Amino acid sequence: MISINQAQLIRGSKTLLDETSLTIYPGHKVGLVGANGTGKSSLLALILGKISLDKGDISLPSGWQIATVAQETPALEVSALEYVIDGDVEYRELERQLHQAQADDNGNAIAHLHGKIDAIGGYAIRSRAASLLAGLGFSEAEQSNPVRSFSGGWRMRLNLAQALLCRSDLLLLDEPTNHLDLDTMYWLEGWIKAYQGTLILISHDRDFIDGIVTEIIHVENHKLNYYKGNYTAFERIRAERMAQQQVAFERQQKERAHMQSFVDRFRYKASKAKQAQSRLKALERMAELLPSQADSQFHMAFLEPETLPNPLVTMENVSVGYGDTEILKSVQLNLVPGARIGLLGRNGAGKSTLIKLLSEELSPMKGKYETNPGLNIGYFAQHQLESLRLDDTPLQHLSRLAPTTREQELRNFLGCYGFNGDMVLSPVRPFSGGEKARLVLALLVWQRPNLLLLDEPTNHLDLEMRHALTMALQSFEGAMIIVSHDRHLLRLSCSDYYLVDGGQVRSFDGDLDDYHQWLLDAAKSANREEVSAEAKPAQDKKLQKRLEAELRQKLSPMRKVQLKLEKAQQKSSTRLSELEEMLADMSLYEADNKAKLTQVLSERTQLTQALEESEMEWLEVQESIEEIEQEVRSAL
Repeated sequence: MISINQAQLIRGSKTLLDETSLTIYPGHKVGLVGANGTGKSSLLALILGKISLDKGDISLPSGWQIATVAQETPALEVSALEYVIDGDVEYRELERQLHQAQADDNGNAIAHLHGKIDAIGGYAIRSRAASLLAGLGFSEAEQSNPVRSFSGGWRMRLNLAQALLCRSDLLLLDEPTNHLDLDTMYWLEGWIKAYQGTLILISHDRDFIDGIVTEIIHVENHKLNYYKGNYTAFERIRAERMAQQQVAFERQQKERAHMQSFVDRFRYKASKAKQAQSRLKALERMAELLPSQADSQFHMAFLEPETLPNPLVTMENVSVGYGDTEILKSVQLNLVPGARIGLLGRNGAGKSTLIKLLSEELSPMKGKYETNPGLNIGYFAQHQLESLRLDDTPLQHLSRLAPTTREQELRNFLGCYGFNGDMVLSPVRPFSGGEKARLVLALLVWQRPNLLLLDEPTNHLDLEMRHALTMALQSFEGAMIIVSHDRHLLRLSCSDYYLVDGGQVRSFDGDLDDYHQWLLDAAKSANREEVSAEAKPAQDKKLQKRLEAELRQKLSPMRKVQLKLEKAQQKSSTRLSELEEMLADMSLYEADNKAKLTQVLSERTQLTQALEESEMEWLEVQESIEEIEQEVRSAL
């Protein structure tokens, strides 16, 4: 078992743990939760032996094998499949020894090593690795592609596959769903449920935690607080404790009354029925959810749109795509105030393409596409974080949208999104991904949209902010379309689901459980089609070779740019690791070393910013590469 006794952990000038103890028993699945910055990731680093306690002790069984997800993936020429197998260090060493024994013609050693490889399941390792990659969204062809050809998010999937492939007694997962879509999350949840070892999971996806863990460790006030049960049980127990605090209780009752008033007024009014039903769903669960969040610093609420024209958007037989390649065809969709739509579909099916059409980033290729003159779009996507002016403050960003509004009113509004005190006047550049996402959401809400387009809005957001967004969506008066892997957000916010599949967009008659079953059925059907596909005639080889040559010519300069960026990123990452080691040395915080500490912190900030900008540039190039590859695949 893992035993932590009277632990104290200090990082820099911040105390993370103080006189706290914890025991985790073998085979148990534990969720590690708490606000950002409370020390969750530091606790995993402590278990891995990367950092040490300042006081107290920690012990693990000496023979335990620990698996965790690497945070960096070098740009290697090795194939995705071989890279995943490289994660099993023991197998690779036995494989090396076997090759040497064969070269030496040592029969005894060869027989002995074959036995060892068989004992660890080495002869099935390639099929297991291929199965893991398939579950994580890699096609059979992509498994042979070099690691360097994948974007940052897909490389993280490769690292996750490495961790899952290894035989382990303890599996440590820190936000494993960050780069996954809804389909892959269903698969990963099933895999982890079947895992026989001990699990410690950090995640901001409450449904994912709920489906896996049986115990919760809540990091709060420098303590490791134990709760029996999953995340919902933890919230209920904690809510009961917090209900004793009168202020928190009164706030909960006020929000319940406000939501109930809307339901009572509009549940039988046709134009408001869907919104009323959505709020009724949230109200039914609020007794469990809201009290545990009553101390949240986030108080998000959508402002009433200035106008609510009907319809907002009309589409008849619309086609949309990139260049001359159609991605979606014959789309029929009318958006009216009160529409609450969740888009479902496998990765690459065209969900984001539809969102880009509605956001006016793409133009329709054919068909009737009409928007109301009063349409006001609020669009949230990850690339919009890049539109922030990094040297400007949150207050300056909002002031540009509201030049005549009093500063105090703007400060009050930003405070609802966690921008308080000096943070309101701090440059955006060093902000975390979550802080930038909150600012983009705040700017979006201020503009009072009547059509809300949310493409993975919960990426980078912690549980508290996700909850605030989910509750705020209940009050939104306009139409909304959401693409998200957060099932909790979809379940509480959407009244209808549309499936994007096979170039079509159609209404999906069912809920998220039905969609999960649809995915399973589709996978079985695809397996049957693979068998029959072998009988199909080969494509025109000349056309294929010509297109492949054109593809290499187009992609060559882009690959060179990526390689240059990757080398710079590797150099920055190495230096950042050196700086982190320096910051872990407590002597650096002594008064005599104040100047050196300032210098190290400054260099770390500059390197972090440069690395982030370089990674964004790499992703932009990768998007261009993927668009070109998509065009070629369509032509083939």
